[in-house]
Amino acid sequence: MQIQVVKSKIHRVTVTGANLNYIGSITIDEDLMDAAGIIEGERVYIVNNNNGERLDTYVIKGERGKGEICLNGAAARKVEPGDVVIIMSYAFMTPEEARTFKPAIVFPDTHTNKLIK
Repeated sequence: MQIQVVKSKIHRVTVTGANLNYIGSITIDEDLMDAAGIIEGERVYIVNNNNGERLDTYVIKGERGKGEICLNGAAARKVEPGDVVIIMSYAFMTPEEARTFKPAIVFPDTHTNKLIK
């Protein structure tokens, strides 16, 4: 049996854009992706702290070091630039693996979306 557990989380980043006229997905600064262990094309869940919306989509790379968090396509209707969101990814593993697994949790600066060093 396998269960699904949190693999990584980018906690409290600020939405920098919402592009309705894009194919879809969420654009995430590549520095944040690396820190959280999220790869391009990976499915992620997004929780909007401002309005309670929850959605899932896939990731595309944003320019490294720019702090970009942009919801694209239909997801753009669920956010406004300036909203604070949490981005989570999950992985399947056995209960035995899950007991010792440690997720990557990233706490960027909420104003700049850059990694706090």
